[in-house]
Amino acid sequence: MSAALESLIARAEGLLSRLEAVLPAPPAAPDWTASVAFRARRRHGALCLEPVRAVSRIALADLKEVEPQKAKLLRNTAQFVAGRPANNVLLTGAKGTGKSSLIKAVLNEFAGQGLRLIEVDKADLVDLPDLIEQVHGRPERFVVFCDDLSFDEGEASYKALKSILDGSVAAASENVLIYATSNRRHLLPEKMADNLSGKRGEHGEIHPGEAVEEKISLSERFGLWISFYPFSQDEYLTIVAQWLRHFGLSEAAIEANRQEALVWALERGSRSGRVAFQFARDRAGRAAPEASAPALRIGDDAPEGLDHV
Repeated sequence: MSAALESLIARAEGLLSRLEAVLPAPPAAPDWTASVAFRARRRHGALCLEPVRAVSRIALADLKEVEPQKAKLLRNTAQFVAGRPANNVLLTGAKGTGKSSLIKAVLNEFAGQGLRLIEVDKADLVDLPDLIEQVHGRPERFVVFCDDLSFDEGEASYKALKSILDGSVAAASENVLIYATSNRRHLLPEKMADNLSGKRGEHGEIHPGEAVEEKISLSERFGLWISFYPFSQDEYLTIVAQWLRHFGLSEAAIEANRQEALVWALERGSRSGRVAFQFARDRAGRAAPEASAPALRIGDDAPEGLDHV
């Protein structure tokens, strides 16, 4: 080997050594014993799983007026934890009606049986295959949680999620499901102009255009749809009473606050579980509870973490 070539190789090795010193190290494996819930966070360009130190403590028994929705998600998750076939789930409907709270309650129900939750922001869904690779072969069962999911036209994360749900050449991981919440059934904005690409066939029937097909193609890849609906006045008052009891108010105080709870909802323009929680929190803060209520930690993500009980 010539001296010139040896010098070139030595310089290249020196350059690589300097680059390795400044490049970020590969993300370390998370401490799986640190929590039952994890957040995907981007650190130095890589997606890392960070344990959630204060996990929402909401329980299934706390959730009111969503019994059919609760039963569906409970059944699907029980199948998943038991190693039986189960579906990815899309929870859609009115805001503040308990979609994300139900997922967190299910986590608390099955955490002792090995269920774990990974919260992923919409912007990080493009790295979802790498995240699934991190948990591949683990004994736990993982729910990837995407809260308040919706997309605009042309977003890369839309295509990534679509491929992961059904369409990738790689087989779906048996220990991972995706649970997503959204106020939109089809996850994309639907416009009147989409119908202009339809074609008129025989007998006057309308064939939807490809734009419409694309709009619904993602939501159809979720095997289970769970819909939530606005609450009636009686349902709203039931939820208010539940929260006031949680904060230690007596039955007499709960009855006395019915009218104020209705006025509060009227001013907010919504009768939802989230509004009920906010009313109860306001009243409990101003009143002297007759019994000590369980403390709510900041890390419990209220009110979103407790958006409907």
